[in-house]
Amino acid sequence: MARDYAARCRGSPGGNAWMVTAVIILAAQGVVAQKVRVEQELEAYPTESVDLRCEFIEGGSVTKLTQVSWIWEPVDGQRDNIAVFHPIYGRSFPNNAFKDRVVFLHNDLKIPSIRINNLRMSDAGRYTCEYATYPSGNEQGTTTLIMLAKPKNSARAVTVRAGSKSVVVAECVAAEGKPAASIKWLASVGGNHSTTTTNGPDGTVTIRSEYRLVPTAADNGREVTCLVDQRTQDRPWAEMLKLSVEYPPTVTIEGYDNNWYVGRSDAVLFCQAKANPEPTTITWTTASGSLPETVVVEDNKLMVRKVDDAVNTTFTCEVKNKHGASRQTLTTFVIEKREPVPEPQTGAVVGGVLGTLILIGVIIGIVFLIRKFQRDTEGPPKHKPPPPVKAGSSTEMLNKPSEPPTATEIVPLSPGEVYYEPTGGEPVTIMDEEATEALNGGAPPVRNKDAADSHHGNDSSNHGPSSANIPRGESFVSTPMYV
Repeated sequence: MARDYAARCRGSPGGNAWMVTAVIILAAQGVVAQKVRVEQELEAYPTESVDLRCEFIEGGSVTKLTQVSWIWEPVDGQRDNIAVFHPIYGRSFPNNAFKDRVVFLHNDLKIPSIRINNLRMSDAGRYTCEYATYPSGNEQGTTTLIMLAKPKNSARAVTVRAGSKSVVVAECVAAEGKPAASIKWLASVGGNHSTTTTNGPDGTVTIRSEYRLVPTAADNGREVTCLVDQRTQDRPWAEMLKLSVEYPPTVTIEGYDNNWYVGRSDAVLFCQAKANPEPTTITWTTASGSLPETVVVEDNKLMVRKVDDAVNTTFTCEVKNKHGASRQTLTTFVIEKREPVPEPQTGAVVGGVLGTLILIGVIIGIVFLIRKFQRDTEGPPKHKPPPPVKAGSSTEMLNKPSEPPTATEIVPLSPGEVYYEPTGGEPVTIMDEEATEALNGGAPPVRNKDAADSHHGNDSSNHGPSSANIPRGESFVSTPMYV
């Protein structure tokens, strides 16, 4: 019967709507009937403490509280009482795991909040505050405690030997974190990484990541960075690592300049080695085995006190470390006389630069002189200095305003008297003198005697002095007019 009724309800749309409405009403009634106030969720860290608050809310009718209990339900496990408060019999802590770590914050049955000290990761779970009441029965509220753990982060480079197989060169660990952390790598070398996860008995998670590559000598000292990201961290944790790749030595001999002449005293050879770890021994030998008496060795340096035929040989430098040995040879040739040493290349470059600058300066100077010569030969100066001003000069006469002419009495010249043109009225400039000298071939001007004699004849056509020696174009004023 019940199955048939349920089948009919499922087949009827109206029946489904009725069921949904009933569920909503029951849920609303449950919310209204809730009389125990607690916090829904709390987060905490190991070794710290947490307060679990609980409060009984009075309803419409008088309810009698008889006892309150805190019940712990771990993530994986059964429910268990950890604290009990009775108004007559007092307090009780039945669970030994919480006995010394749990206390009641108030001596009030209506506010039975507790504090858990020295938290452990295993304390995570559901904590229920449950009241025994009359007449309604038990009332309760549940708080979920989430335990968080900051991971213990670490990273290190793994010392490896150069080879042809992929090996672990660095590892990064985020241990005992909750929730689980994530690990990333930043690297400029070609490689890959793998990650493993390990769950702890207390709910923590350990993440381990290994970085792998085929190591070479060139990878020694290169950098990789481990990044750990986790909820409890404000920012990603980062650790930069330098790879440690060990390899046998590689050797070169430096310092020979092909100019070991007889009697030279500053000939030096250097044995340069690259190795990891550092070389343990450096040995110099010759083709004959022993070194000449004129040779002194200090670490990787071979010094020749005085070059002679004894150092006309082949030198060998051998370097060893824990991964092997390597050697290099060099044959030296002793010459009779010193070879001329070429000038340093830098001196030639500096000389070339100075020569170029001098050439540019000469070109600039020549261009400047040519332009100056062109300006000087283009013509006379554009601004001629004004002539000196004298009283009664022709310039004043030109500038003086015109006046009406006045009658002038003409006195005939006596016989034998010569007429001269006044010289003080007209200033003579340098240009006038040069022009006059040019017309007379450089000689001082000569007055025409015939012109002077003509005045004795009182010729009406020639009342003024002759102006043949003074060009009209060179004078500042016209010739005098006589009335």
